[in-house]
Amino acid sequence: MPMNSAAFFKMSYGVYIVSSRKDGQFNGQVANSVFQATSDPPTVVASINKNNLTHEFIQASRKFTVSVLAKAAPMNLIGLFGFKSGRTVNKFADVSFKMGVLEVPIVLDHTVAYMEAEVIDEKDCGTHTLFIGKIVDCEIVSDEEPMTYAYYHEVKGGKSPKNAPTYREEKKEPTAAPQTGGKMEKYTCTICGYVYDPEQGDPESGIAPGTAFEDLPDDWTCPICGADKSQFEKGG
Repeated sequence: MPMNSAAFFKMSYGVYIVSSRKDGQFNGQVANSVFQATSDPPTVVASINKNNLTHEFIQASRKFTVSVLAKAAPMNLIGLFGFKSGRTVNKFADVSFKMGVLEVPIVLDHTVAYMEAEVIDEKDCGTHTLFIGKIVDCEIVSDEEPMTYAYYHEVKGGKSPKNAPTYREEKKEPTAAPQTGGKMEKYTCTICGYVYDPEQGDPESGIAPGTAFEDLPDDWTCPICGADKSQFEKGG
């Protein structure tokens, strides 16, 4: 009997930015598989894809930071750190950050709390490495509510990057017959999987609920990865 991998969506996750440095360069990425392992000494575990630049930086420096993102964090921040590569983009160019005690950048924009960790062990998990870090410093930045991964998916309309441990390829359904009753079609970004739902619009970009995809401004772009309208296809 085939297993239903959607069961993993019922597990509780947060949304974080994990950052590190190497040879004076900074990089960070969105991660959802970060969790506390022990309280004494305090340790956290971060699951990072081996193909990601952040993985390379953590292995080199043996240090990383975790920024806990707020529920109100905008999609373009998640898109910058989750769907763009530090090999081609300086992710820290236009965000607020500070250097912690480990001299590793800590993203402060829309951050609820942060932790700094030194790697004390790592476990090979095939496509990913589990970096086990001992906390050397941590702080609460604001009293905002942290974002959960369920909220990111269900309310924000976000998807998992292909390198995320929770990524699950969604099967394409046959194109449905035209909707009746004037119902507007959803459109999906072919780059990152974001679904534009006309009923919700894109309030963060000033697009009101009830705006059909065809009526979006020509310069509107995907709120996650920045793809233009030509990169969207009907269905969602």
